Amino acid sequence: MTDTIESAVSNATLQLQSSSDSAKLDAQVLLLDVLQKPRSYLFSWPEKKLTQQQQQLFESYCQRRLTGEPVAHITGTREFWSLPLQVNPTTLIPRPDTETLVEYALSLSLPEAAKVLDLGTGTGAIALALASEMPRWQITGVDRVADAVALANTNKQRLGFINVDFVQSDWFSQVTAQHFELIVSNPPYIEYDDIHLNQGDVRFEPFSALVADDDGMADIKYIITQARNFLTSNGYLLIEHGYQQSAKVRSFFAQMAYTNILTVKDLANNDRVTLAQWPE
Repeated sequence: MTDTIESAVSNATLQLQSSSDSAKLDAQVLLLDVLQKPRSYLFSWPEKKLTQQQQQLFESYCQRRLTGEPVAHITGTREFWSLPLQVNPTTLIPRPDTETLVEYALSLSLPEAAKVLDLGTGTGAIALALASEMPRWQITGVDRVADAVALANTNKQRLGFINVDFVQSDWFSQVTAQHFELIVSNPPYIEYDDIHLNQGDVRFEPFSALVADDDGMADIKYIITQARNFLTSNGYLLIEHGYQQSAKVRSFFAQMAYTNILTVKDLANNDRVTLAQWPE
């Protein structure tokens, strides 16, 4: 005997409440992946019964979620900036907070064919979101992990963008001698002893993409320091960081002689992105 769509979601929601703060949404997303249908299907066909194969697959998905495995890893996809991105355990799962960086980058006054660099691109989320909005921008995304670069290229090809390239590079190490009007990055910024590393989805994500020395500031400081050699006059550097790090980030920007330093809040009203300009 198989469940209807409505009862499948209801039963899974109860089951997942012990392991997820978003149990109903998780159940819906997992079932939609099983059904390969849009979200509206859940509400249009609540009494439609699952096939035996669909029931078994859905139950296996829910069991994986009960262990804490991220929904994005189970389905292999995550939407970011309305773009469906493939994800896997080699990179961070794109998060809504990072859309704050994309949104502010798009608000800047930049040349029509601006050159843009995305450091630590992972799935390619930031670079691809910018490419989707600014087809004349010339965007380069770099990551030191070869599997991440391969994943970003897969996402690029699936989306069909031609104004972005992905390169394997340890930060700036393989960036050719050119200057960029905009550099963006969501680098590792969590402290090694942060209790959140043992909670939720981050337990399944690459440690090296999350944590940094110097109370989470080491990579941020490196990027701010080295970006001065790669920014045009009045070029912008935007960095995502922890909500408690904004004062330290602004202070280091000032120490490195940047100007027009500003912190932007995310949708939860937390300090999330700090930007500055390299002066003429």
